[in-house]
Amino acid sequence: MAATDVSAAARVAVVTGAAGGMGSHIARRLHSDGYRVMLTDVNLDAAQRLAVELSPDASTARAAQHDVAHRQAFVDVLALCRQTWDTPAVLVNNAAITQAADLMTLGEDDFSRVLSTNVNSVFFGCQVFGAAMADRGYGRIVNMASLAGQNGGTATGGHYASSKGAILTATKIFARELAARGVTVNAIAPGPHDLPVVRQTVPADKLDGVIAAIPVGELGNPAFIGDVVGLLASEGASFVTGACWDVNGGLYLR
Repeated sequence: MAATDVSAAARVAVVTGAAGGMGSHIARRLHSDGYRVMLTDVNLDAAQRLAVELSPDASTARAAQHDVAHRQAFVDVLALCRQTWDTPAVLVNNAAITQAADLMTLGEDDFSRVLSTNVNSVFFGCQVFGAAMADRGYGRIVNMASLAGQNGGTATGGHYASSKGAILTATKIFARELAARGVTVNAIAPGPHDLPVVRQTVPADKLDGVIAAIPVGELGNPAFIGDVVGLLASEGASFVTGACWDVNGGLYLR
């Protein structure tokens, strides 16, 4: 493969769940690093607003509606990305449902919805985009896991924690499968960060207690997660694959 092929691919990224929260910070960071970014989300209007903010002429940022629970949706987004720019070399599987629930009364519908969205998104994202990247001989995939998948969860439901644990395993599976073809697959496991979803999930009267339990004494800065994604997405990160990068303020040590 010519070096120019890798260079062109390395300038295109896809971020799922990019309309707000952590995804918007990740999309902003990749865009500031010079990537052309496809922002995908089930909320197309919100994704379009961010895309227009980043690139008013749509030359370096565009939005696409994307239900990450379904494989075909990844096939469609890949086709759109190729039609618009090129085969992407960076995929950030960020989209997820975060939901608190009582473990012993958790219903089947809620369990299936959270698992199918959170796990399907990573598995089929790695499968569909990973194959395209492997054909080109270069790629960087970053999966957003969670502290909940490592410690069994605290404020979130058992279905959410289970899904994030599965993401850690899927990351290892695809890292091993794709390593010899120039594609790295890594995960990031954030603890509680200063995001709307945290404040929506944790009751206001309990948030101070959650923060007090964090060894560093504060919520994480979501912009730093964008920095970590930027590092793992870089061309120099070829020797890092199958890893989980913990960003949790000292809540989980290993």
